Parts: sequence; C-alpha cells; structure tokens
Amino acid sequence: MICRFRCPVLLLSAFLLLIAQQAGAQRMVSVAGEEVNLRSGPGTQYPAEWIVSNGYPLKVVGERGKWLEVRDFENDGGWIYRPLTASTPYFIVNAKVANLRSQPTTRSRILAKLAYGDLLKTLERKSNWVKVQREGGLRGWIARHLVWGW
Repeated sequence: MICRFRCPVLLLSAFLLLIAQQAGAQRMVSVAGEEVNLRSGPGTQYPAEWIVSNGYPLKVVGERGKWLEVRDFENDGGWIYRPLTASTPYFIVNAKVANLRSQPTTRSRILAKLAYGDLLKTLERKSNWVKVQREGGLRGWIARHLVWGW
C-alpha cells in the first residue's frame, strides 16, 4: 500500500532530477565547413558578424528552428545554421602560451609551444589532461585548464 503512493512520487522525482541535470549540461558543437558565417540573428537575412573555420568549438546557448545561438571561448556570440555543425570535439588554447607534452604530466617532454587561439582536435581525456592533435598532425597532451572546448 505504501509503494502505491510513494513509488510514483519517487519515480517522478528521479525523472525531474535527470531532466534538471541534462538542462544544466553544456552542449557543444564544432564548425563543419571550411569557412562558416556566424550571423547576428537566426537566418540568412541577418548580417554575418564573423567567420569561423572548420573544427572551431562553440557552446550552444539557444536555438530557433534550424539555427543555433552560440558563444565561443571569448564569449563572443552569434547564430550558426545547425547543418553546418558537427559533434566532433575540439579545444581552443585560452592561455597566452601552453606546452604540448609527450605525456599527461608536467614532468614530461615539451613537444611544442601553443599560442592563444590555436585549434586542437580532441583525441582522449585523462584526469586533468587532454590528448590533442594540432593541424599538421602533431599530437600530445595539454593541461585541461589551458584550453576551452570539449
């Protein structure tokens, strides 16, 4: 008799908690085109504010129809046509200079120096480190706090 009243309430509570957690999750996309316009509004009738290149990561903050309202690592915003996005994860270096290392530790060999705004394809995650690939093929590890994306 107790479960008849409590079980539906518990199931509803669990369902609402799950929805709340998903709503708080950050949704990311990457650009799927060589050069794509980010517009001031959700449609081609709005002017292009800036151009982003293939792989550029963007955080989705809203949507209207087939258009996504997005922000980048500097919190600049715009609208992108959803078919011009992908779910391939990328990072952007958001530190002035960052070391690309051979292993996920500060004691490992430095393979390259990366600069603010460098685009990196995400390959693997390990604790507070991310294995990435730079354009041109160089792969290595970078501390997670030095990059933005997913």
